[in-house]
Amino acid sequence: MIHWLRLQRSLADFTLAALGRRRGKNTALVLTYALVVFVLASAMFFAAALRHETQLVLADAPELTVQKLVLGRQAQIEAEVIDQIAAIRGISGAKGRLWGYYYDRISGANYTFMVPTDPDLVPPAGSVIIGEGIARSRDLEWSGAPLFLSRHVGDLQKFEVVRSFEGDSALMTSDLVLMNDADFRSFFNVEPGLFTDVVATIRNPKEVGTIVEKASHAMPDLRFVTRDDILRTYQKVFDWREGLLAALAAAGLLAFVIFAAEKASGLSAEEAREVGILKAVGWDTRDVIAMKLWEGGLVSLGAFLLGTTLAYLHVFAFGGGIFAPVLKGWSVIYPDFALAPHVDALQLTTLALLTVVPYVAATLVPIWRAASADPDAIMR
Repeated sequence: MIHWLRLQRSLADFTLAALGRRRGKNTALVLTYALVVFVLASAMFFAAALRHETQLVLADAPELTVQKLVLGRQAQIEAEVIDQIAAIRGISGAKGRLWGYYYDRISGANYTFMVPTDPDLVPPAGSVIIGEGIARSRDLEWSGAPLFLSRHVGDLQKFEVVRSFEGDSALMTSDLVLMNDADFRSFFNVEPGLFTDVVATIRNPKEVGTIVEKASHAMPDLRFVTRDDILRTYQKVFDWREGLLAALAAAGLLAFVIFAAEKASGLSAEEAREVGILKAVGWDTRDVIAMKLWEGGLVSLGAFLLGTTLAYLHVFAFGGGIFAPVLKGWSVIYPDFALAPHVDALQLTTLALLTVVPYVAATLVPIWRAASADPDAIMR
């Protein structure tokens, strides 16, 4: 065992010296290789961190959301339906919600307006609580600042900003405006007794599927959306956006595949001559193959570590500025928040399988052919 370790150490020392003799070529190779790893790792890290943040945020989401459908579109739901939903066996309570969308012509962004179900978050009459994205776009960074909103030409309403949400909740509140019930109904012309949807709490979370199935048969004009349904939707959206970035990196991946294929097609004249000399001075075929594996492993490992480290810093230290507009998904108001690092062994293993393994494997075929041939024939 000690002899084998000494042999591997000697092969590693020789390989490092050989790489140093072709410093320019190998540096360019590592940087190009690391760039491919950087793009893929950044997309994976960013999407995984967003998934993790979404799971944490949606942990407090309503267990069941009920919507009324008219002609396949969501419509306002009557107050009487709330009592019917609350009477369903297994549901411990139900309450109506008021929320909607508003297009702001000043910033060119869509806002989400909502009447909070938590009494502690209900602002006074004529006041609103806004997300940090709206505060940034409207320069409303101080409490008591006026927020002017116009529903149509010639109409202008003024609201006082009580406060804005902190950045740690920006993923879900960046474009949010909270109003009280009376202001919301007046601003959107919603009649009393009508709500946007209904949220329900369930006594036993394990019975959600059964309750939804029975309620759907009893009330076919209503749509029942569970918390897991919302979470799966977010996951699919992030998967799609991560795939979009992977598609953008396809050009780099294609170049890498072409390079790996060229690597597998044969050794350069300089590399073949080096192998021939090693064989002539007494190196065993296994030693030559081991040396080249060391070379491929050191190059790929160095590029992998460099690309992964830069991707980690890019996403978690600098906010992933290159890919944030694609993965966050806001068209105008982008949430300003720091992602919590979330990297697991599965991500790193997948990344290594996509980048490290192909390159190392590509070094085996040509070096095996060269190491098995006659040294004189190789050098000629």
